[in-house]
Amino acid sequence: MKFKQTILKNAFVIEPEPFRDNRGLFSRVYCRHEFRDIISNKNIVQINHSRTCQKGALRGMHFQYPPLAETKMIKCIRGAVFDVIIDVRHDSPTFLQWHGEILSEENMKMMYVPEGFAHGFQTMNENCELIYLHTEFYNPADEGGVRFDDPAVHIIWPLEITDISEKDLNHPLLSDGFEGIEV
Repeated sequence: MKFKQTILKNAFVIEPEPFRDNRGLFSRVYCRHEFRDIISNKNIVQINHSRTCQKGALRGMHFQYPPLAETKMIKCIRGAVFDVIIDVRHDSPTFLQWHGEILSEENMKMMYVPEGFAHGFQTMNENCELIYLHTEFYNPADEGGVRFDDPAVHIIWPLEITDISEKDLNHPLLSDGFEGIEV
């Protein structure tokens, strides 16, 4: 696997190096040995799967507060998504900056989302499916969010938003006193 540093410190796009032959291909999604330098002593404790049916739908921007701040690895296994991360670490030089990347079943890329980052995505076509690897268990009491259209971040989404949950639509604006999180 190739780990490509994004403009946001400690966040990576992971490009697999699949083995291909006449049968198709084989590729690793996760190998503790290959991830040891960036994930340190954390373990994957939860793996989730999502399907989003409508093109242009948006999920995000989610994070968990410490002590349950989590590292995530996101892989699109069907369709294509515009995957976005926001640095919400208050002491980071890239605080409130974002990075977006197309993840698709064709390019097989993964987004490595470190602790202290909000994550979300917009579907580029119908019936997109993602796999998420997490280093912490989900706890609704520790969940936070950044509104998808927050002017303090100014994410440029590639498509008109066709569907979004009430919860994601109603995350508070960062101007309402958000100072970031310490991880």
